Amino acid sequence: MVGLADLWIPILVSSVAVFMVSAFIWMALPIHTPDIKSLDDEESFDQAIRPLNIKPGLYMFPGCHGKDLKSDEFKARWKAGPWGLITIQSGPANFGANLFKCFVSYLIISAICAYLAGIGLAPGADYMDVFRVVGTAGILGYCMGGLANDFFLAKPNRFIVTSLIDGVVFALVTAGIFAWLWPDAASVIPAVTP
Repeated sequence: MVGLADLWIPILVSSVAVFMVSAFIWMALPIHTPDIKSLDDEESFDQAIRPLNIKPGLYMFPGCHGKDLKSDEFKARWKAGPWGLITIQSGPANFGANLFKCFVSYLIISAICAYLAGIGLAPGADYMDVFRVVGTAGILGYCMGGLANDFFLAKPNRFIVTSLIDGVVFALVTAGIFAWLWPDAASVIPAVTP
């Protein structure tokens, strides 16, 4: 068994690496360009919703909560559409805070990968054994955690697929770093002195 204290370097290095890979994927590669669309007439949209003074939150339309779902009025609105979700923020996006939260989530996923690998693998474990265990845990953390919500909240299929691709890449990076930096037996087990 390997403790988390013995794995703090791969936890930190993999978190930083995933953060950098994520930044590269989103800023340098065109894979996510079509994922988030802009309205053709943003100014008209802004002018239409600004007077509504909508409080921050996630909204579904037509809304289902607190409605008589069997009423003719609701059925007509549901059939006619439009259908969608909208997130209203409390202010402009704070990219610094959002990036920090992303990094913390990567750190948590790496720590959980370390915990699981530490339970099942001994110091000095084979590179591929570490890679497989951490890679599997990484895929669970980076890919599967939000998948049910993505489906339920009707995110576009393309967005879901590109997010899964990102998650697999993040898991492989994490697995490679853990396998590379996995402690050998001598560095974890204290020497016994007579």
